[in-house]
Amino acid sequence: MAIETSAGNIIIALETQAAPITTTNFLRYVDAGYYEGGTFYRTVRMDNQPDNAIRIEVIQGGANSERESFAPIVLERTRDTGLLHLDGVVSMARDGPDSATHSIFICIGDQPSLDFAGQRNPDGQGFAAFARVVSGMDIVRQIQAGASDGQTLIDPVVIHRVVRILSS
Repeated sequence: MAIETSAGNIIIALETQAAPITTTNFLRYVDAGYYEGGTFYRTVRMDNQPDNAIRIEVIQGGANSERESFAPIVLERTRDTGLLHLDGVVSMARDGPDSATHSIFICIGDQPSLDFAGQRNPDGQGFAAFARVVSGMDIVRQIQAGASDGQTLIDPVVIHRVVRILSS
């Protein structure tokens, strides 16, 4: 998959076998064109989360906010999938268990506190990892370094589109 952004392209490989529910969910948003006009709007760095005891480093983005989301999906926990939140892993953002829709985040560095039994969320259920960056971590880091007001990017990075690419 190619996430084509105003900052450059991020190429990801989906983990369809390990996380079938989450990858299917992501692909329904891709195939319906929901990410066109979406943005990477959030940067989480060590310096912009002063109230968090457990700190992480990610960028977060999602579909065009003018579109209504599909129904949330069941949380595929890392204890079940075996996919851990390592550098370059792509995961579904969520509020509570079984609440993920289209919002995704990409890990910068290893983020074990986002796995099942991790301490970032009080419920300890973690997040649903479903893909990994295979090219474009320089773009991810460039987005993370963007000027921000708190964790909100002052100039969000536009997602032009997300497309399937054939592997050779």
